[in-house]
Amino acid sequence: MRLTLEPLDPERDLAVLHGWVTHPRSVFWGMQGASVAEVAAEYARIADDPHHDAWLGRADGVPQFLAETYDPLRHPDLRDLPEVAAGDVGMHLLVAPTDAPVSGFTAAVMREVVAFCLARGPRVVVEPDVRNHRIAALNAAAGFRVAREVRLSDKVAALSFCDRADFAGSRLGSEEAVV
Repeated sequence: MRLTLEPLDPERDLAVLHGWVTHPRSVFWGMQGASVAEVAAEYARIADDPHHDAWLGRADGVPQFLAETYDPLRHPDLRDLPEVAAGDVGMHLLVAPTDAPVSGFTAAVMREVVAFCLARGPRVVVEPDVRNHRIAALNAAAGFRVAREVRLSDKVAALSFCDRADFAGSRLGSEEAVV
């Protein structure tokens, strides 16, 4: 399976994107009930922001996941936190909801996206909702370490970091990793 990332095209990808971000399984994405126009506006805003990017992920050419990268020092909820440093790369990840999951697919996507982020900076920052136990387990498998819980504008988050050494020593980042 070949995984690739390309810049999201908000117009071209809007239909698939809307289906993913509003799906009941994507509750932690925070766009439940969003209209097509609202999703279009949000991703147009991201496209216009020089410090925030959206990426369409494909598996063997088929759209299967969404990643966002951003500068945590420009993020209104994170910029004043003492743990955040210049050069950090913020990351959000959404694997397309499916009724036919493939064993190991989400782990493979996580490995690809973390490696993609680490190619852009020395450390990756994530801030998942503390209630999202599935992403917490996946983050831990990729080497993320929870620094602390923080209150953000829309959630209580597990502020977490992963550098190249953390990733290389993780279950997903090790060269021997089999997914």
